[in-house]
Amino acid sequence: MVHAPQTCEALLIWFQKQGGTVDLTSVGLVDFPNSEGGRGAIALKDIPEGHVLFSIPRDLTLSTRTSSLPNLFGLDEWKRFKLDEGWSGLILSMMWEAAQGPKSKWSEYMSILPTSFDTPMFWDEKDLAELQGTSIVSKLGKEDAEEEYKTKLVPALESRPDLFPSSERETHYSFHAFHLMGSRILSRSFDVEKWQGDEDEDENEMHEANTSMGSAMDVDENRAADPHPHRPEGEEHDEEEHEEGEEEEGEQDSSDTAMVPMADMLNARFGSENAKLFHERTDLKMIATKPIKAGEQIWNTYGDLPNSELLRRYGHVDIMALPNGEQGNPGDVVEIRADGILKAVHEIYPNITEESFSERIDWWLEEGEDDVFDFDWDLELPDPALAIICLFLLSEAEWIKAREKSKPPKPKADTEVLTTLKRAIQDRLKDYLTSVVEDEALLQRDDLTLNHRQAIVVRLGEKKILDSFLTKIAGLVEQQSNKAGKRKHETEAPVKGHGKKSKR
Repeated sequence: MVHAPQTCEALLIWFQKQGGTVDLTSVGLVDFPNSEGGRGAIALKDIPEGHVLFSIPRDLTLSTRTSSLPNLFGLDEWKRFKLDEGWSGLILSMMWEAAQGPKSKWSEYMSILPTSFDTPMFWDEKDLAELQGTSIVSKLGKEDAEEEYKTKLVPALESRPDLFPSSERETHYSFHAFHLMGSRILSRSFDVEKWQGDEDEDENEMHEANTSMGSAMDVDENRAADPHPHRPEGEEHDEEEHEEGEEEEGEQDSSDTAMVPMADMLNARFGSENAKLFHERTDLKMIATKPIKAGEQIWNTYGDLPNSELLRRYGHVDIMALPNGEQGNPGDVVEIRADGILKAVHEIYPNITEESFSERIDWWLEEGEDDVFDFDWDLELPDPALAIICLFLLSEAEWIKAREKSKPPKPKADTEVLTTLKRAIQDRLKDYLTSVVEDEALLQRDDLTLNHRQAIVVRLGEKKILDSFLTKIAGLVEQQSNKAGKRKHETEAPVKGHGKKSKR
C-alpha cells in the first residue's frame, strides 16, 4: 500500500481544524519502515485502559449521509440509478469529493489516502497464478466490478454532465478511479450506524462501532462484514461480489459505510488489539481497551482474519508463532466446497447415482445448510461437512425418511465418513501447484517479489492446516480400528471355564 506524500502533521492540523480532538500528549502518528506497515499510531506515554485517544465528529466522517452529492444529484434519481445499493454511491461520492479539490471538506484527508495498493485486485496474471488453490482469486470479482461500473456508474455520470463534466471523466471518474476508491473503502471504512438512541438518553452512552472491514476497526462478530451486496461465486456464503464487498443485499444500510479520518490510521495485527472505536450521539471515540506502554503501537483489529483475507483486502499477511511451534497466522482457514466433498463420495462410491446426489444437494440447500466448509487451526472436524457426507451416504430409504422429516442427518465421524473426508482433503490439496516442502524452500530465497512471497505464505498456511487434518483423521481411523478389533477379540474369546470338565 502506497500513501500519498502528505505528512501525518498535515492530517492532524486538518483534523483538529474540522472539530476533531486528539490527545497529542498520548498519541503520535508515524511513518513506519515499509516492512512494518506504513503509517500508524504509537503511544507517546503510558496510556491507561479507558483513555480517550481521539474523538471524531460524526459530520467529519465521509459517507453518502455526509457528502452533499446525493442531494445535489436528487435522492429519487439516486435510487433510480441504484446508487443507494452497495458501495457504488459511496464510491461515486468519493470520486466527486476528490474532483472538488480544495472546495471539498475532505480535500486534505483524501490527499493522504493510499494512492496504490498491494492487493491482488491490482496484481498481474503471473502473480495471480501463485494464488492458485486459495479462494482469493475467485473473490476478487473483477468482472463484477467492471459490470457495475458500466451499468450503474457510467449511466449516472452521463445523466448529469453539470456535476460530472466529461473533461473530468478520465481524471476523476475512470474505471481505475472506481477501483481505487473501492479499495480505499474495503481497506479503511467503518460501519457507522445512524444514532438510534432516544432523545432522553444520556449523551455519554456509548456503543462499539462496527466495521465494514476497514483496516483499523473493531468487528462485531454478530454482524456480517463487508456491506457490498455483490460477490463472486462461492466465497463465504456463495454470493456475488463487487471487488470490494461481501454482504447480502438488504442486510445492511449502505449509508452506514463511512470513511473515518484518524480512526483509519490505526493498523491491526492478529490478537494485538488495544483500542476500539465507540459510537456516541454526535461523535465517535477511539478508546484504549487495555493499558498501552509508551512506544507501543496502538492497534485496532480486523477481526483476526486469515492471511487470505488480509492479503485480499489489505495487501499484507500476518506471520507469528503458532501453538504447534511453527510460524503462520492462527486465524488461517481453508475452504472446502460441497462439490469437492461430492467428488470424493463419487470416487469412493461410484455406484451412487447422479440423480440421487442432485436431489440431496438441492434439499440440503433448501434447508439453509452451508455449501462451503471452513477448516482452521482448531482442527475440529466441521459438523456441517460431516453431516453432508452422512447425507450422501444414506440409503435410499434413510434419505426418504430424512427428507420427510425435513431434518438433515446428525454429524458423525465413523470410519466411512472419515475416509470420505480424507479423500476430499487430499483432492483439495491437489488444487495447489506446489507442496509444503517446495513452498518452505521457496521462502528461503531472497529474490522473491513481495507479491510472490505473500502468495506463498497464504497457500503454505492453508496446506499445513489440511495436512494437520489428514494426520488427525488418520489417528481417529486408527483408534476406531483398534476399538473394533478389541470388540471382535472380546466377542470371539472363550467364556471362562468353557470346554473344561466341571469338578464334582
